[in-house]
Amino acid sequence: MAKKKSYVWYKTKLKGFTLLECLLAIVIITTSFSLYQNLGKVLATNVVYLSQNQQRDWLLFSQQLRQELAGTKLLKVENNKLYVKLGKQELAFGQSRSDDFRKTNANGQGYQPMLYQLKTSRMTEENGLVTIELIFRSGLKRTFIYAFEKTS
Repeated sequence: MAKKKSYVWYKTKLKGFTLLECLLAIVIITTSFSLYQNLGKVLATNVVYLSQNQQRDWLLFSQQLRQELAGTKLLKVENNKLYVKLGKQELAFGQSRSDDFRKTNANGQGYQPMLYQLKTSRMTEENGLVTIELIFRSGLKRTFIYAFEKTS
């Protein structure tokens, strides 16, 4: 008589996933998607914060520049710089070679930065009306307009 091979199902070693391994894989995938979604929310919140921060910087800059120009006399707008006279002192305002808008004396000496993170700026003057167009690195565009008093 030939011996029959009898296989018992619990003695065989088949490679496959156990229920525990499946549950672990589902937990890992779910956690990964959850983290990805939360990182997206954090990124969106940071973008909103940075744009609001630039808004605050812009508001502070415009108030400060308006205060600086109060009581001054317009001399000229030349080479993308605004030249004014305050008493005996001549001042210049404009974007430097770097990324800031600054106040200096008419010779370019002194260093008082007023606004950072600028990409480009452009100044024009027409009949005492000075227009300063600023573009930030983030793409934000702002325009500052100041009317100087006409002197006879």
